[in-house]
Amino acid sequence: MKNSIGREIPEEIIKDKGLFQGAFAHNERIIKAATKVKAVKPGEEKLLQSLEEAINKCNLKDGMTISFHHHFREGDYILNKVVDIIAAMGIKNLTLASSSLSGVHSPLIEHIKNGVITKITTSGLRGELAEEISKGLMKEPVIIRSHGGRARAIEAGDIKIDVAFLGAPSCDEYGNASGTGGKANCGSLGYAKIDAEYADKVIIITDCLVDFPNMPASISQEKVDYVVKVEEIGNPSGIVSGATRYTKNPKELLIAEYASKVITKSPYFKEGFSLQTGTGGSTLAVSRFIREEMIKSNVKASFALGGITKPMIEMHEEGLIKNIFDVQDFDLTAVESISKNSMHHEIDASFYANPHNKGCIANKLDVVVLSALEIDKDFNVNVMTGSDGVLRGASGGHCDTAACAKLTVIVSPLVRGRIPCVVDSVNTVITPGESIDVLVTEIGIAINPRRKDLMEIYKNGDIPVYTIEELYEKSISIVGTPDKIEYEDEVIAVVEYRDGSIIDVVRKVK
Repeated sequence: MKNSIGREIPEEIIKDKGLFQGAFAHNERIIKAATKVKAVKPGEEKLLQSLEEAINKCNLKDGMTISFHHHFREGDYILNKVVDIIAAMGIKNLTLASSSLSGVHSPLIEHIKNGVITKITTSGLRGELAEEISKGLMKEPVIIRSHGGRARAIEAGDIKIDVAFLGAPSCDEYGNASGTGGKANCGSLGYAKIDAEYADKVIIITDCLVDFPNMPASISQEKVDYVVKVEEIGNPSGIVSGATRYTKNPKELLIAEYASKVITKSPYFKEGFSLQTGTGGSTLAVSRFIREEMIKSNVKASFALGGITKPMIEMHEEGLIKNIFDVQDFDLTAVESISKNSMHHEIDASFYANPHNKGCIANKLDVVVLSALEIDKDFNVNVMTGSDGVLRGASGGHCDTAACAKLTVIVSPLVRGRIPCVVDSVNTVITPGESIDVLVTEIGIAINPRRKDLMEIYKNGDIPVYTIEELYEKSISIVGTPDKIEYEDEVIAVVEYRDGSIIDVVRKVK
């Protein structure tokens, strides 16, 4: 069966999820899931001696669902440690509902082979684990959800978490946990907060036990069942992922300059505007170009949103951005800011981008700048699979913020290495073309034909304007038309749109 963007979805995959029919087609009222709560009486202690004891007390059994957050990214020590212990205890057939998975989580391969983990839902997959899953490691397809889509699924009960294992840089003996105040600080615990709210059992794992009360708390005591102190929860240097880098590449700087001009010449660049930028080389540089124009034009932003980086903090501390709404920190400058700047607000993933609550903050975005692995002639964007069809990315907040912002800008080189980035049809659709307004490359921009208002604005400016078809032809003229990837019928991953409908599937590469 085909969805509204023409993607073939096997009927057995659809089940009760429904096909993607448009960015806001599914907006029915949902009933929030309820959690099981066991009262803690005065004098009862939550602090336990080991993870094994905590797992036993949570009564974890075969077939249950466990969750983790990814705020430590490549520096995470929690997930592998916990799953190793669970495997040693003989528990099997678990669903892993991590907010994202990274290269550091390759030890999961053996636990999948041994039947400890049999289902996975996540936003991202990278490294050896992603490669093995792409080759057909799992019997059940992985479910890929955006950050807002994951929050929606948890609140709706589509993901029912039995036990959440949440690493916290500091915590007191009663469960007040924070992303700062320890030796492995990660800043915002925005993805962990939603797990703590809806999981039946919550275990906080920390390597820095502090005096009660540990305030202000990212996760407060009434959400927490048990606390376990371990030697190390993570390496804070792993927070700064490969995607978080400051570019000196002339091509990326030119893309950033064009993108900043697109934004500052738009009707949305005005006093009190709001913005989100990403973490790639070009997107980070956009923030710096916008800063210069904000100072020159005496324009200040009401808020910046999303995964927070050093440029945003610098603009905030200069008075150029009034509020920071922070679901995740991408560098240590952002981590440090959250505990010292009063207008730097820690938010959970539902507040950030859940499409089915009573108003996520993404709804108030004026401008968002996002990257792409590929974009096609219909403006559909892929940030999940590489040019070889292998999983190597993350849905993240891409489709969430693209759908909500008044101006969605994609920054991408025309060609990456010897691979075209503007293609006839992307391998995997994460964000539908209807949500994209402008593509910015190093040779110029393409405007979605839906946005005739923007075409009028930029037609006589100093930014070269092309059609998306012209950019496609230019990319092909440089590197040629790549051979089509050959796939088998087996579906190894199902891509949910933020509303829970199926926007695409990823098949096993031949």
